[in-house]
Amino acid sequence: FLWLASWKNGMSSYMPLWMKRDEERFPRVRLTGGATAEILSTFGEASGKADARAFASLMRHLREIDEEHRTVVMMQVENEVGVVGDSRDRSAAADAAFAQSVPPELVARLKEGALPELDSLWKHSGARGSGTWEEVFGVGPRADEAFMAWHYARYIDRVAAAGKAEYPIPMYTNAWLSEPDAVPGDYPSGTPAAHLLDVWQVGAPHLDLFAPDIYAPDFTERCRLFHRRGNPLFIPEMNLSEVGARQVFYAVGAHDAVGVSPFGIDRIETGSPVATSYETLAQIAPAILEGQGLGRTFGFLLDASHPQVETVMAGYRLEISLDSIFGYTATEGNGILVATGEGEYLGAGSGFRIRFVPATPGPPLAGIGTVEEGTFVDGSWIPGRRLNGDETDRGWRWRFNSAGQSISRCVVYRYG
Repeated sequence: FLWLASWKNGMSSYMPLWMKRDEERFPRVRLTGGATAEILSTFGEASGKADARAFASLMRHLREIDEEHRTVVMMQVENEVGVVGDSRDRSAAADAAFAQSVPPELVARLKEGALPELDSLWKHSGARGSGTWEEVFGVGPRADEAFMAWHYARYIDRVAAAGKAEYPIPMYTNAWLSEPDAVPGDYPSGTPAAHLLDVWQVGAPHLDLFAPDIYAPDFTERCRLFHRRGNPLFIPEMNLSEVGARQVFYAVGAHDAVGVSPFGIDRIETGSPVATSYETLAQIAPAILEGQGLGRTFGFLLDASHPQVETVMAGYRLEISLDSIFGYTATEGNGILVATGEGEYLGAGSGFRIRFVPATPGPPLAGIGTVEEGTFVDGSWIPGRRLNGDETDRGWRWRFNSAGQSISRCVVYRYG
């Protein structure tokens, strides 16, 4: 479930009318020049208490009606928070807090070693062991953004803590990601972006993970940035298109994603690219889950600018490239591989081929033993065609053509 009480897309349009009319008890963000934004200030004590009280009531209700934890498995607390239209809140309460010292627990994280983005900001400002936000992080929008991230984290942590006291299921919040060269305020300043993971992890310990909404083209890099500091990758929003249908393989295979959800997935039609991808992944989900976190899964995306990739799995180096045969070369490829035994693999995807090279001592050459297409029905493998000849590039490569998503098994042997 998505809880949108205080903020949704940075704004506060979901709060009830009686709150909207009482700006004294429930203060708003002030922008440069004094303009009032339709954004609850994180410095409104009554706002945080009202949100926490309501959230606790919801979680108590869920505990009572879903006590076996079968329906609601996780909660999103707020949505894409942050100040829109400025780099920070300019209200009197915010200005006073901005002039105070950076909390010691956050400074301790900096001293221990933060992620490169925050570490660089801190060191560029002199690597101070204490001081105000500008003294520790410098003057400018990046310091403003770190300040807002801390106060959004503290506010939301109080809400999450109240909910967990009633029903302690996993909870997260999500980030509106910036476009290249954007500055805080163009996107919600203080949102739990990847470069602020340290701030959010220290400031909101009751949240279990921080999730990216990825619509940007640099999908693989965004996944990498969020899969750091022990933060599991969960994607609550991404493209509902052929692009998203390919990207899900990478997120699950390369980063052990605990969940991937294109926006509006409830609207997909049977037979659409996204539906086909999820049907394919559902069949091999048991194998994926068995191999996740153990180095036995690998996911990838290929295109003209990134036509090949390599990995080592189950005793072999896998040279993965866009499928090419008889003068035809695929323009896009995607896949997920699971090592099921030494030299044995389960794969799914489209538009790629794999050459195997031995990676351990022994005979120097590798050949394709068998390639078998098939499907899983109720967890049991139902074999289809046994592939040879052109379908395995004369026994040299394991191929997935571009006709559609497919599943197959491959056994590799060594000789020479």
